[in-house]
Amino acid sequence: MKSEIHQRTMRKVSRRLIPFMILMFLINFLDRVNISFAALEMNKDLGLSPSVYGFAAGILFVGYVAFEIPSNLILQKVGARVWLARIMITWGILATLMAFVFNSWALFSLRALIGVAEAGFFPGLLFYMMRWFPAEERGKAITVFMLGNPISVVLGGPLSVTILHFAHHLGGFAGWQWLFIIEGIPAIIIGIVTLFWLTEQPQDAKWLKADERDWLIEKIGEETRAKEGKKGSPVRVADVFTHGPTLAFAFSKFCVLLAFFGITLWLPQIVKSLGSLSTVEAGAASAVPYIFSALASIAIGRHSDKTGERKWHIALPAFLGAAGFVVAAVAGNPWLAMAGLCVTATGLWVSNTVFWTLPAAMLSGSTAAAGLAFINTIGNLGGFVGPYMTGWIREATHSYVWALAALGGWLALSGVVILIVGRQKPGSGLQNRRTGGTPALAKSPSVSKRLVLLSS
Repeated sequence: MKSEIHQRTMRKVSRRLIPFMILMFLINFLDRVNISFAALEMNKDLGLSPSVYGFAAGILFVGYVAFEIPSNLILQKVGARVWLARIMITWGILATLMAFVFNSWALFSLRALIGVAEAGFFPGLLFYMMRWFPAEERGKAITVFMLGNPISVVLGGPLSVTILHFAHHLGGFAGWQWLFIIEGIPAIIIGIVTLFWLTEQPQDAKWLKADERDWLIEKIGEETRAKEGKKGSPVRVADVFTHGPTLAFAFSKFCVLLAFFGITLWLPQIVKSLGSLSTVEAGAASAVPYIFSALASIAIGRHSDKTGERKWHIALPAFLGAAGFVVAAVAGNPWLAMAGLCVTATGLWVSNTVFWTLPAAMLSGSTAAAGLAFINTIGNLGGFVGPYMTGWIREATHSYVWALAALGGWLALSGVVILIVGRQKPGSGLQNRRTGGTPALAKSPSVSKRLVLLSS
């Protein structure tokens, strides 16, 4: 039973931080994927081929992966509040400057720089939340704040195409240029507000009463001391390259994100190709699959928590999503193809969401962080390969059929890998090289707590 001061303090902390962090995450994902809506007009204006657009859409992840670790190291030195504000302001400026790209090389450069600017944002938010939310509250808090991701897609699609339609040639700018300006400026504004709204640590929280601050400081301090007391000798970085389960999970995550961003950054163009849809109609229709996926991820995630079963809750949605890709590829009827895309998005989203519960359990212990970080890094490289591969196949075949089929194949492969590695007994985590021991297995974490382990 939670004490009265526990409930009172966390209620204030949640109300102060969670809505603002949802807004931060919403803007982040919107600026990452709004190029998919701008492409409805931009590709023609700039003379971009499908392969060139795919490369531009995916190159963001190269910069993101390359600078993720340095960004997090700087964050811990200068403080989360200042560094998160810097990240938002920098990417907001670059996202706004996307309105002025004039050829493919300018586009490549800015997209790569946006990836560099964004590096460390999501882990930085997790690091910040660790300072404010005790372990028993953290999973729920992270799950709620991550609603910014699907919300950004559901709201961002109609918003983006509305800008394309009504701002076309306004003030001498094309609609896609106004899209980047209007959706880039909020990141700058919220980045500035971040400096004043976020409080670095509980000790500085004047909006908490003295007894509430003291309780939270002591609670977080107890957990920090307990974690430090349990740390073993550090794992060698080279160990992740020779540990079978870690490599398998990394490859599976790569496959999932390849398919995820391969479809996400192309979806408006794919939807528009299904029939005689206007730009506005295509943008609105592109939001529909994500509504289904968000609802399904909650329901299936809860079922996985209730049953304690993980691998089939990851693999089956992957296979279902792969089937949706095939249906969307071969269906001659646009309504059937759209239904296939809804199934695809649902399978992708669920598989990607539940995924972390399995490696987090199997690679548990003090040495797990290296393995989880490696999985996350390799996985995000799929964000580059997927969009580029889709564009390359589209250009070579003049159709989305084989591109969708290929994405479905990669998604299905991720499910196969999960079934294979999931057969191993829990506790096969990276071994501590100095002691030769295997870390004790933690209880398989709930879906709502999967990301907490990434921030440990």
